[in-house]
Amino acid sequence: MVKSNKIIQVPMEEELLKQIDATAGVVAESRSAFIREACQQRLKSLHAKELDRLYIEGYQSHPENLDWAQSSATLLSKRLPKEKW
Repeated sequence: MVKSNKIIQVPMEEELLKQIDATAGVVAESRSAFIREACQQRLKSLHAKELDRLYIEGYQSHPENLDWAQSSATLLSKRLPKEKW
């Protein structure tokens, strides 16, 4: 399946546009490629924050049992020194 690009218009402050153009030139990218990459990174960041929020929410609603945590720590303390890092 071929992806097609859609052309959009985004209002932007002139100073920000100058900074984008200057930086895109330094990294040898077009303005469009630079903006696409920035948008992709922002979406990944928001997704990671959402996963963190869900993890914290789950942990708070089902906290770790201290006995289990101590058992895990004991087992790891025996196993990790044997690992070849």
